[in-house]
Amino acid sequence: MQTTLLYAVTVVIWGTSWFAIKYQLGLVDPLVSIAHRMALAAAFCALLTQFTQGFVRLNLRNHLRIFFQGLCLFSCNYLLIYTATADLSSGLIAVVFSTMVALNALGGALFLNMPLRAPVVIGGLLGLLGMAALFYPELEALSLSDPRLQALLLCFLGTLFASAGNLVAAGSLRQGLPVLTCNTWGMFYGACTLYVAALVLDVPITVDLSREYLSSLAYLAFFATVLAFWAYVSLIGRIGPDRAAYTTLLFPIVALVVSSFLESYAWTLWSAGGLFLVLAGNWLAMRGVRS
Repeated sequence: MQTTLLYAVTVVIWGTSWFAIKYQLGLVDPLVSIAHRMALAAAFCALLTQFTQGFVRLNLRNHLRIFFQGLCLFSCNYLLIYTATADLSSGLIAVVFSTMVALNALGGALFLNMPLRAPVVIGGLLGLLGMAALFYPELEALSLSDPRLQALLLCFLGTLFASAGNLVAAGSLRQGLPVLTCNTWGMFYGACTLYVAALVLDVPITVDLSREYLSSLAYLAFFATVLAFWAYVSLIGRIGPDRAAYTTLLFPIVALVVSSFLESYAWTLWSAGGLFLVLAGNWLAMRGVRS
């Protein structure tokens, strides 16, 4: 599949998944909802793997690597960011999560011997400035005494976990491990970890049988987890974790565009200027990437 299509699939699915997440919050604890999502995604991914390329046998060292990848990408990061949503707006979360562009670039240089490419660095700075402009009113309202600062720290910690998972996935791809096999095991390990955490913390493991909950769970499990993570991890293998992370700058753009049609989101000069900077940063970082 072409690089551009992988990029588009990742951005569109994850940029619209926040609508489905709204229906996951309510009767079921977020810890358990995420566990259900990852368990169902692991089942979908296992079927897809079996009927397409088949499973590749992994040794113990590979399983340990993928277990850590599952903790970072399919459990801890979601749990921390879901927790932060109780006190933060989606705009502030998007600003914090977009720092993964810088984290992936620095992590790739430190742990994977990847060069810090000038277009990526400059594009990242433009993108971060654009995100700040997009959500400037929310950033301006934040103060040092604001209790949301703790939520911001949780969100940043979740972003660190996600970035670490990106780097582990990049290392797995360098070793020739197939994306679907790694993702299947990673989702399985992530789901098991979350269920064990629920048991230890005495969180009820329940399921909301409403149509809205079950349909949104199915969408998040298959499209936002199996399909989007397959596209995103494949993207990491093609263009590196630094440039693949630029998708995080476009998620909120897609969400705002959809919101402008469905929820009458009002665009301002700040948001329009932020959009321009984000798109310019993405173009600069992706320049020269071949399909």
